[in-house]
Amino acid sequence: MAATIRKRSVMIAGHPTSLSLEEPFWEDLRKIARRRGVSLKALVGAVDAGRSGNLSSALRLFVLDCYRSGELGPGVA
Repeated sequence: MAATIRKRSVMIAGHPTSLSLEEPFWEDLRKIARRRGVSLKALVGAVDAGRSGNLSSALRLFVLDCYRSGELGPGVA
């Protein structure tokens, strides 16, 4: 099953940028933000601040790390 890629515009550190992610990654980022009590914008900004390379790739790897650490996974809403 192919996931639809969604392009979104976000403001990071006062600068507009756009990034493309598959919808399941957007859903997981929203879950992580809710669980951490931060906005999606703040979460993306935090990942951006610590990244090297492409932001979309950094966000995918961030979500993967959240699964690996147990923050996301079976039974996590």
